[in-house]
Amino acid sequence: MTNTIVTVGRQYGSGGRYVARLLAEKLGIPFYDKELLAEVSKDSGLDKELLEEHDEKNARNFLFSMMSGTQSIGDSGAMYMDMPLNHRIFLAQFDTIRRIASEGPCVIVGRCADYVLRDQEHVLNVFIKASQEERIRRVVEYYGVDPLKAEERLRKADKQRASYYNYYATGTWGNVENYDLCVDTGSLGITGAVELLAECVRLMEKKAEAKDPEAW
Repeated sequence: MTNTIVTVGRQYGSGGRYVARLLAEKLGIPFYDKELLAEVSKDSGLDKELLEEHDEKNARNFLFSMMSGTQSIGDSGAMYMDMPLNHRIFLAQFDTIRRIASEGPCVIVGRCADYVLRDQEHVLNVFIKASQEERIRRVVEYYGVDPLKAEERLRKADKQRASYYNYYATGTWGNVENYDLCVDTGSLGITGAVELLAECVRLMEKKAEAKDPEAW
């Protein structure tokens, strides 16, 4: 069992979600991607379908970004009632990510988790990438995307993720300065990426336990 929380940013088609899930299984800790939305709905009272519809989309992508007080939310979500919808959703996710992190180690995919947990200890922030050729191959093979439309699909998906991250976080999506480790699944493969991240977690924890971390 690890003490580390791992946040995973990822390019579309890089296999980042799969790497994150396999890492969580290897470490024996909870995994949150779409699973996070169910937790957000439970905590805030926001409708799960609403959360899914606007998942990782910033204010400019919300058709009803200026709505307030018109969605079905419970008592626990009352504090969000006077905010625009996009802000309510982001802050609800923010609170849930903080709550989940306070309960123990886990792997969280996307949703500005590295930014949300920026002041927390024992957090490893990772970004998963691959070459465009490798990502096109993956989305065609595993997602069934038309080869003629694959490149455009990559561009739009990455643009959406970057727009969301850049809007809410104090950094730039994909910028190495935001992460502890950037991993190329095209070079290492999925299994290699999982092994590397697991070893990185082990080394971080060993350093934390060392009597003289600076000398480690």
